[in-house]
Formats: sequence, structure tokens, C-alpha cells
Amino acid sequence: MASVGADEGRGLLPPRPKPAAPIVRESDEALMRRVGEGDRDACGELVERHLGRIVAFASRTLGDRTAAEDVAQEVFLRLWKHARRWRPGRARLTTWLHCVALNLCRDRLARPRDAPLEEGREPADPRPQATALLQQRDIARHVAGALADLGETQRIAITLCHYQGLRNIEAAEVMGVSVEALESLLARGRRALRSRLRELVPNLLGEE
Repeated sequence: MASVGADEGRGLLPPRPKPAAPIVRESDEALMRRVGEGDRDACGELVERHLGRIVAFASRTLGDRTAAEDVAQEVFLRLWKHARRWRPGRARLTTWLHCVALNLCRDRLARPRDAPLEEGREPADPRPQATALLQQRDIARHVAGALADLGETQRIAITLCHYQGLRNIEAAEVMGVSVEALESLLARGRRALRSRLRELVPNLLGEE
């Protein structure tokens, strides 16, 4: 018989819990089948699972968080409406969601819009932790600005692959281009991004 630890034997520690049974999550495909049958809980699970990524993608594509949230809402409304026509095996659900989001973003980008107001800078905080946080935010702001200055297709390619984590073949499918064309967009986008960052913040790239 296995011995009990000394501390446990004296009652100083609670008994070791039994290993919890692994939580099995339903696949996106299984949830989509349920959504197609009118299951709102399954739809809610998909929204909870993918909403953050779609908002992030639309936000980087549009440069507008509020508009990105509107796009994401429309994406999941379309998911609910078209779930019955979903056929597993044609494409991953994440690929389809990004395709719909990209089309909606492109529609918005094609519309005339007023120039956004420049955001005010946050006041400096003398605490070291706050200073470091502000520096990180400043770098993130410069990177976001440089990304926004890229051409639309280069910006979308970099966002899909580097921020959304899609594989090249998936990103190419979302954009409707070949893998070779996507890789060319990535290479040119990275060069342009580095050049723009060099202009904005030389120290970020270790250059004076």
C-alpha cells in the first residue's frame, strides 16, 4: 500500500484531489450543425469562442474599434442565418469567419469617411511600472500606425498571418489569392513595415 505523506497524515494538508476528467469541447463543426438546427446555445458558444479574434482582425483592418465591433456583430448574424447551409469539409469555420469579416471590412473601406480625430496622449506617470507600460503602449501605437500605412492587401496579409495566426494556405484562401501571391505580399509588407518603423522610431529597430 502506498504511504501517505507526513503532512497529509497529520491533517495539515487536505487529501490530494483525484485528477479531474478532461473537458471535451465540441468541435466548431459539431456546434455549427447544432446552430443549423436552431440551437442558440451552440451559437453563443461559437460567438464566445471566436468573437475576440474577429474583432481584433477587423480592428486592425479598419483602424477603428467601434466599426470593428459592428463588423463582428454582422459576421455572427450571418453565421446564424446561414448555418443550415454550412457544409463541413469545405473550409474551417475560422477561415469562413475571416472571409466574411474581410468582405465586410472591404465594403466599409470603400465608403467615404471623415478623417478620425487624433487621440490625446496619456499623461506621464513617474512610477517605473507605469513608465514601462506607457513605453509598451507607445511602441504598440507606432506599430499599429505603421501597419495602417501599408497598402490594404499587404496589411490584411500580415494581419491574418502574424496577428490572427492563420496558416499561409488559410490566409490565401481568405484573401482569394494563391499561396505564392500571399507570400509575396508578406515579404513586401514586412519590408515596408520595417522601413516605416525605421522612420517613426529608429530606436525601436536598434538604429540611430
